[in-house]
Amino acid sequence: MAGSTYGTIFRITTWGESHGKALGVVIDGCPAGLPLNEADIQRYLDRRKPGTSSITTPRKEEDAVEILSGVFEGRTTGTPLSLMVRNTSQISRDYSEIAEIFRPGHADYTFDQKYGFRDYRGGGRSSGRETVGRVAAGAVACRILELLGVTVYAYTRSIGPIEADMSRFDRTVRLSTPTAMPDRDADDAAIKYLEEAKKASDSVGGCMECIVEGLPAGIGDPVFEKLDANLAKAIMSIGAVKAVEIGDGCLVSSRRGSENNDGFRANDSSVIDDTRVIKTSNHAGGILGGISDGDRIVIRAHVKPTPSIFLTQQTVNKDGQNVDINIKGRHDPIIVPRAVVVMECMTALTVLDAMLVNMSSRMDSLIAFYKK
Repeated sequence: MAGSTYGTIFRITTWGESHGKALGVVIDGCPAGLPLNEADIQRYLDRRKPGTSSITTPRKEEDAVEILSGVFEGRTTGTPLSLMVRNTSQISRDYSEIAEIFRPGHADYTFDQKYGFRDYRGGGRSSGRETVGRVAAGAVACRILELLGVTVYAYTRSIGPIEADMSRFDRTVRLSTPTAMPDRDADDAAIKYLEEAKKASDSVGGCMECIVEGLPAGIGDPVFEKLDANLAKAIMSIGAVKAVEIGDGCLVSSRRGSENNDGFRANDSSVIDDTRVIKTSNHAGGILGGISDGDRIVIRAHVKPTPSIFLTQQTVNKDGQNVDINIKGRHDPIIVPRAVVVMECMTALTVLDAMLVNMSSRMDSLIAFYKK
């Protein structure tokens, strides 16, 4: 299978299946000397693990990470960093009835058409559980970015028709609300809405938003390796994401240039030698021409409702016969709250890789680094 590797310098390869023995990731290109232990990674995995609230699947997984290689005496060695999470709560019999049937909204049919064979237990590589490896790698990327003064954080912007009131935004609240919303009132309303959907045996979609702060201007490339293009690819690679917006996104198509352009001004700071340029607005979401402009990067991802619903649905089997299906098993009524940290980590991986690539873009940078 191609397509399980992402990145240019900070390069990750995820492996494993939903109902296999374990899942994990191999990171190549992690700099030596990074202070790192399993607790640094575990706090990110805890945000995406199942069974943590009434609005997540009841599947219970500790998702305990093990560092298999690449760390010695608490610091990375520069060699491949291998991370593993063992599966401990698989109930594969829940999926035996769909071995010959294609579930609506899932990758069963397309996977079977591509490979002629599929692991039907929980979706195999198509399962959302594959994101364990992404989050583990993203936790390492976030650790590096933190030391570089770059902050990446994501949260739930909306669930169904319930949207967070950004005037009540509290970045720390997203880590304690079951919905990962940064607004407690919206969280309460969203939980009620989700409970109604669960009682109707249905599911709900939503929108995630991710912010990057502290990224300097000049990161990214102007043609095929645009920063926004790579961010869009990274986030669209998360299962169930159907649309990505940068900055004001789709709203720009209904505006005039005079409304949409971000003005530039010289920074009025009194700090000597501070020649930074600032913007009067940020409709562009921190990226111009595929390159960061020094402002906050703003990304949104729209997520479809969980396709596994407990209502009778129409489908076909492998023999091409029309059949009805009633899905069993343990499923999230909404994907968004557990996918927020996945978006955060894919963003961090993309930004860090772009920063590492950028180190070779200018002669003065090379001379300053190597000519002592």
